[in-house]
Amino acid sequence: MKLALGPLLYYWPRQSVLDFYADLAESSVDSVYLGETVCSRRHELRLEDWLEVGQVLAAAGKEVVMSSQGLIESESDLKVLRRIVRQAVEAQPGFRVEANDMGAVRLLAEAGIRNWVAGPTLNIFNPATLQLIIDAGATRWAVAPEISGAALAEVRAALAAPIETEVFAYGRLPLAHSARCFTARHFNLQKDTCEFRCLSIMDGITLRTREGEPFLTLNGVQTQSARVHNLLGDLPAVRPHAEVLRISPQGANTRAIVELFRAVANGSQTPSAALAASRDLMVEAPCNGFWHGRAGVEQYVAA
Repeated sequence: MKLALGPLLYYWPRQSVLDFYADLAESSVDSVYLGETVCSRRHELRLEDWLEVGQVLAAAGKEVVMSSQGLIESESDLKVLRRIVRQAVEAQPGFRVEANDMGAVRLLAEAGIRNWVAGPTLNIFNPATLQLIIDAGATRWAVAPEISGAALAEVRAALAAPIETEVFAYGRLPLAHSARCFTARHFNLQKDTCEFRCLSIMDGITLRTREGEPFLTLNGVQTQSARVHNLLGDLPAVRPHAEVLRISPQGANTRAIVELFRAVANGSQTPSAALAASRDLMVEAPCNGFWHGRAGVEQYVAA
């Protein structure tokens, strides 16, 4: 079973990002997704910088995937998307591409690229749609986090031929994108004059209920869960349905989380022990409800 590090969903200072990936280059992760997928105003690293980081990771033996933005809003966003596709066509450095909107799918298909990744924000929920994406050239499918294990099994069983499947296994759940920036609104700022307040918030802003319970996380134009989706304890049930597990970066302890997943994957640690060990490494309490077809906020333990 492969381990993939998903794209960085938060906005960190440039040196923090470079140090983060330098550390992960020495980890046991197999694939690394790079690039800005949330907000085009985040410019600490430009595309050229991401490609340089990718070269370092590739030299360390990692598969590198360049992720496209999930919400395209302007011509400048399209220019970046076209450049990502162009680097894949020119094969210098020739990294794979993760398509996170249908515009990216079209550009990749028109370019004749046949080895790209269908990202989770394509929201593929049935075999007919997945087959359409496969016919367009996708060779890996990153499953939308809200799909249950049972629904995933049904989709895979209905395909004419298998496709490599990637399950979101760890991290705050990305729930929605909006044209409005809720982080800017939190600070009583306009989106276009946000002062880049995200830059000082490593793991987003936790939104709480009136009773003080964590409810959601504000991450710029993205809304996330407050709890951390964690399938460490469910890996025996996940294994038959996925070839790749996605771990989403967090502000601290990401490498330690990766190594816990590796230990369970190779059988050197039990799922229950790894889940218990992960509790002190998480930014919030765990949840796994979506995988079990329940409310995503739940932490469900099968009887």
